[in-house]
Amino acid sequence: MCFSSDQHPPLPPRSSDVGDHGPTVLTSADGTRFAAYDAVPVTRRGASLVLLPDIRGMHPYYSDLAIAFAQAGIDTVAIDPYARTAGLTDRGEDFDFRPHAQAMERSTLLADAHVAKDRLAERSDDPVFTLGFCKFGGESWALAATDLGAAGCMGFYGKPPAVMDLVPSMTAPVLVLAAGADAATSPEENAAFDQALTDGAVDHVFVEYAGAPHSFFDRSFAEWEDACSDAWRQMLAFVDARR
Repeated sequence: MCFSSDQHPPLPPRSSDVGDHGPTVLTSADGTRFAAYDAVPVTRRGASLVLLPDIRGMHPYYSDLAIAFAQAGIDTVAIDPYARTAGLTDRGEDFDFRPHAQAMERSTLLADAHVAKDRLAERSDDPVFTLGFCKFGGESWALAATDLGAAGCMGFYGKPPAVMDLVPSMTAPVLVLAAGADAATSPEENAAFDQALTDGAVDHVFVEYAGAPHSFFDRSFAEWEDACSDAWRQMLAFVDARR
């Protein structure tokens, strides 16, 4: 588990109030209905976001995080990736995510991301970015090698070996936010990914937070407050430079 149910995302540098927000259900191209969450800023920054969760799926943390991005002026649609095997059931603490993570296919995640992007396009013509965490940090990077047309693909503590073969096909910019003490991913793997992106001439930013554990991006870990604040600065700077 990446974090417990009583934890919340760190707050961003605020530039907007939050307008319309709340849960919704979207329908993918194959007819699958999947849970999503809208968070619309009052004052737009000029960018939109498809927000992917961590390996547990659409946990309530990501509703809170969608609202946080709206507070930063970024129109956000958070999506659940497990609808084809788990339906629209709750993704609370008792949700067994493992079989659904194993069964998920990148093609269906891409299809759902297209639907979320289309929903954002109904509200503005702002460029669309992606962001994911843990397993879906890597899946967000993988979207840089698809026809999604993202303006940039951001990920926290994903697993570089899962996407290394896609680097030659990446056409969207990539932001890598790595935890230096991540038990699931070694510093050597992170460094190899950074080098592969450089060698492949992929527009990217690589940031590794020395000593930070997996899932440091949470205000309950007070000792990582500086890393969380910097991660917000990195994401917003990445978006602002490419929107």
